Amino acid sequence: MRDDIRDYLAELVRRSRDVLGDDLVGAYAAGSVGLGAYQPGRSDVDVALLVAGPLPEADKRLLVDRLRHESLPCPARGLELVVYRRDVAASGTPEPGFEVELNTGATMPFRATCDPADRPAADGRFWYALDRSILRQSGRTLLGPPAADVFADPSSEALRALLADALRWWLALPTPSGGEPAPGAEDAVLGACRALVRSRDGVWLGKVDAGLRVAADDPDAALIRASIEARRGGTPPSGPAARAFQRRALDRITAD
Repeated sequence: MRDDIRDYLAELVRRSRDVLGDDLVGAYAAGSVGLGAYQPGRSDVDVALLVAGPLPEADKRLLVDRLRHESLPCPARGLELVVYRRDVAASGTPEPGFEVELNTGATMPFRATCDPADRPAADGRFWYALDRSILRQSGRTLLGPPAADVFADPSSEALRALLADALRWWLALPTPSGGEPAPGAEDAVLGACRALVRSRDGVWLGKVDAGLRVAADDPDAALIRASIEARRGGTPPSGPAARAFQRRALDRITAD
């Protein structure tokens, strides 16, 4: 882990303990940090906090105030933090189930949500159960028991439905209809690769590693490799090419 990320996470945990006290029972680095796929300048810092029970509204608001970028500058593109009750984390529910969600950073739109019912449906409700599944496999423990002991996977049927929902969400995003390079299309392609690998092989990988695994035996290997190079500064694929690959990935996942 990079020193700046390690120091940031240590201070984040310290501030969280100051606010939550004994109610804080765990803290975990998720996403690219947990998967060992962090890319400076591109990746977010994803963190899950685990609490013993429901949080008072005052604690939720104070936690947001203490951890938002203006109070604790994030060295990455931004912080994506979610707080879960321990019983929710262990339940395997496909529902969001969070106590607090905070997105904050120098180049990230601010979001603070204290009730899943307030989360716009158009923004996707599938993220949380998928993130908890990644945490179960690869969460890096910053405080408390090992992530594998506290986070549960959804059922196989629910996981397949969540992966399909994620692909449909990506497909609904606007993208240029012509053959010109479409910034962001590379993440759409590699996100589809990650969904394919999880559905097919039962393992979560970072986007680039998932792309390399799928490209080893996929007819769209050139598109996947171009998407990997785009994450390193190369030219992204076109919107139609990315959409065609996503649709094929969706068909494969829903046909299993």
